[in-house]
Amino acid sequence: MVLILSLTSCGVRKSIQHIPDVQQYALEVPTVNKINDSTFNYNQNYLTKNKQQLWELYIKGNPLQLGYNNGALTQKLMQQQEEIFFSKVEGFVPSKFKQKLLRGFLKWYNRKMYLNVREDYQAELYGMSQYSSDRYDFIAPKYLRSLYLHGAHDIGHAMQDLAVVGCSSLAVWNENTEDGDLLIGRNFDFYVGDDFAKNKLVELVEPEQGIPYLSVSWPGMIGVVSGMNKEGITVTINAGKSKIPLTAKTPISLVTREILQYAKNIDEAIAIAKKRKVFVSESILVGSAHDRTAVIIEVSPNNFGVYKVQNSSKIFCTNHFQSEAYQDDKRNQKHILESHSEYRYEKLQELVQENKKLTPEKMAALLRDKSGLKDEKIGYGNEKAINQLLAHHAVIFSPEKRLVWVSSNPYQLGEFVCYDLNTIFSENRLKNGEFAVSTFNIPKDPFVNSVDFKNYEAYKKLSSIIEEAIDHKKESLTDDFIRQYQSLNPDLWLVYEQAGRYYFNRKEYQKAKAEFEKALTKEITTLPDQKKVENYLKKTENKLR
Repeated sequence: MVLILSLTSCGVRKSIQHIPDVQQYALEVPTVNKINDSTFNYNQNYLTKNKQQLWELYIKGNPLQLGYNNGALTQKLMQQQEEIFFSKVEGFVPSKFKQKLLRGFLKWYNRKMYLNVREDYQAELYGMSQYSSDRYDFIAPKYLRSLYLHGAHDIGHAMQDLAVVGCSSLAVWNENTEDGDLLIGRNFDFYVGDDFAKNKLVELVEPEQGIPYLSVSWPGMIGVVSGMNKEGITVTINAGKSKIPLTAKTPISLVTREILQYAKNIDEAIAIAKKRKVFVSESILVGSAHDRTAVIIEVSPNNFGVYKVQNSSKIFCTNHFQSEAYQDDKRNQKHILESHSEYRYEKLQELVQENKKLTPEKMAALLRDKSGLKDEKIGYGNEKAINQLLAHHAVIFSPEKRLVWVSSNPYQLGEFVCYDLNTIFSENRLKNGEFAVSTFNIPKDPFVNSVDFKNYEAYKKLSSIIEEAIDHKKESLTDDFIRQYQSLNPDLWLVYEQAGRYYFNRKEYQKAKAEFEKALTKEITTLPDQKKVENYLKKTENKLR
């Protein structure tokens, strides 16, 4: 690493000193008016928190002004989000020396990112970054830090050998929906802890150039992970599997932002995606009111494909590629075999088959489904489920009607709040002082009030205790504690695998054997996890001989 950093120090120096040219943009530094603790405005720009606890941000202007307006209104939230994210990183890498190495590596790895990001987006990021905290200036200057954070999804994706989270999305139309209109649903299973997901942000952006759009993400984000524009183009991203890249290029969320801002139909969306250099593999599900259909654009550092369904009015997207361009891709084939992507794909097919003529309400129920294939109980939080009980958000789009439903906490179980882009991006926007169309909201899932949900939340807390005991080996847990823990989520394989590892480390091999055998009777998430349990069982049996 030291050799690489020495050889490339010139390139790194140039990138960390880079500041975008913003002189071309007119700027009025915002003076924010605080109406109450959860409502702020500046001219026509607005930030408020609705009763479902979703933050709603409306901003307009040129790129630099958009960034300043965003940063000024969301400053407190943005700084909170930054603190949550970096404290999480510190938790993963507690050593100060290793943190220093990581910072050096990221500067080297990201050295070409700014060369692959549009100048107008750099100007917007620069404006927003003026409101970042001084606390993390030791990591990188504010502007660069903001740029790096837009590649965090991609970099985390890359650095874990593409061990991806399990997002699921689908689009249905014609005979598969009640009114024949295109209907799209997605779960964004990006988890950086419960605190990170608290401040969900619905961004309503009216840029000086391009198409107004709605995006769902978090404070400090100008990229798009789930969104729809005023022309009825929708984008959602699902991580794929590819080689670890040698350098960062265009963050995928900025590719999808460009599609939303500048595409009116599928052909224009494909053209935008094709000209950008990405550094991880990603599926982009694009829906279009103009085309009355949806396709999946599949991008990776060295390949590009578009998957269109033939003689069908439904399309499903999990975390593997489906287009001809990837038919012979060995990494993709291995991922299908070993991961939970194919299982969730089949589950989506099963749910659509069972739920004829989908409506937004039925789509919400589908996105909230916690069962396995054929309604098998696979435990709460199992990554083979469509609802893994960790989603940052879920979104439902009705492109032809320009309606969007956004889930509220917890996960995708809270009320889905409806937004009408026809009204929001018109003169009627502030007539009633609300962005949402509450009469179209979808009620919260009754599961939120169930004993099972309370048990699941308790299971999550105890899970960290048992992992701590496994890692440190000296800590002692009672058999009663382990039995109580397992009773909170009895159908999940992991509670037995964890108990098995705990007993194995304490050389209580008979107990460990029983736990590993029990784990193998459950629906284990991935093939590597299955083999891991089988290997532990073999090692345990050898110890007992």
